Amino acid sequence: MDILLIGSGGREHAICHGLKKSKLAGKIYCAPGNPGMAKIAECVNIPSDNESIAAFAAEKNVGLVVIGPEAPLCQGVADAVRAKGIPVFGPSKAAAQLEGSKDFSKAFMMKYNIPTAAYASFTDQESAENYVRSEYAAGRGVVVKADGLAAGKGVIVASCLEEALEGVRECFSGAFGNAGYRVVIEELLEGEEASILALTDGKSIIPLVSSQDHKRQLDGDKGPNTGGMGAYSPAPVVTPELLAEVQKSVLDNFLRGIQTEKLDYRGIIYAGIMLTKNGPKVLEFNVRFGDPETQAVLTRFDGDLADTLLKTANCELDKAELVWSSDPAVCIVLASGGYPVSVDKGHEIRGIEAAEADGAIVYHAGTVLKDGKLLNHGGRVLGVTARGRNIEEAVKNAYEAASRISWQGMQYRSDIAKRAFNR
Repeated sequence: MDILLIGSGGREHAICHGLKKSKLAGKIYCAPGNPGMAKIAECVNIPSDNESIAAFAAEKNVGLVVIGPEAPLCQGVADAVRAKGIPVFGPSKAAAQLEGSKDFSKAFMMKYNIPTAAYASFTDQESAENYVRSEYAAGRGVVVKADGLAAGKGVIVASCLEEALEGVRECFSGAFGNAGYRVVIEELLEGEEASILALTDGKSIIPLVSSQDHKRQLDGDKGPNTGGMGAYSPAPVVTPELLAEVQKSVLDNFLRGIQTEKLDYRGIIYAGIMLTKNGPKVLEFNVRFGDPETQAVLTRFDGDLADTLLKTANCELDKAELVWSSDPAVCIVLASGGYPVSVDKGHEIRGIEAAEADGAIVYHAGTVLKDGKLLNHGGRVLGVTARGRNIEEAVKNAYEAASRISWQGMQYRSDIAKRAFNR
């Protein structure tokens, strides 16, 4: 069958790479795709509205549409394509509110007894500021979140009262567009984070192998938050006992919730988990694969990805066979100079072929071809990913590959997955 994949980032390149290996895959269309994906698929420019995407899928008679990013899910692309009778991997617009609205998501968690931080939601600035002051007066820190999608921004982890108040003002000032006109204020949770991704077709829910992201820009988890500077899988902090607890308190309750609310959810659910002293709590839900966790997780997937996603789309997840390599995988994100504050782009990238010579995979994220040259064009540019017989070897392989790539201003962390060594 032919497949249409929506998206252009490192996550989508990793999905495309997995789909390409499938015995079911015919031609793969990527909209819009990127230079890395163009080597294994056909990149197409389709208008991003629901009707145009659905019409293209019908015209090309594709057998499966896979939606990568959150924005098209929240705008209802899955609904439009399903209306044409085409299987879609991705939740409906109504179900995508679990990421598209933090207020909706928190209310859902509370209703279905999914452990999460205490919160309050506000539509006026004065009430929000008064709530923040009362929380700090009681000795509790807060996290300020714009309610809607804010392109990975809109979350302020405040270190003091003034930072929290400034976060509230930033949201209501329009800095995040319409996303910030409702503000969710949560208690500040402390602990170690882990990422749990699970497939669900609305009837069953199956977790993938564990992973851990590195959000801060600099070594030692210092510097500003980013979209993610690297990831590794598995995450030793997610023990079998912990995963069993997350299955019971988070995933099973999530499945019960979408069934009760009659939400059409056929895709991936990503639970960002904080491992607190009081047990695991959900920081947020994402309604799609994480980035860069996907690059590490799918590099370990030895099953048939197209078959698995198709069975999920057709509500036959219980028939899917998930096969995982025992080898750990590590993804090192190579970013542009200035990221995450700004992007110094337009510089030629060298060394990708050398990086892939010994088995590493270089997933493209923020690249562009211009006059025959590959240039950096985004904040996070490449995801250098490698497996190894153990986590130390996977780290060594990934960093050796990364060291062969260069462009002006390139930056990356040197301690990805080091947290796992002590475990």
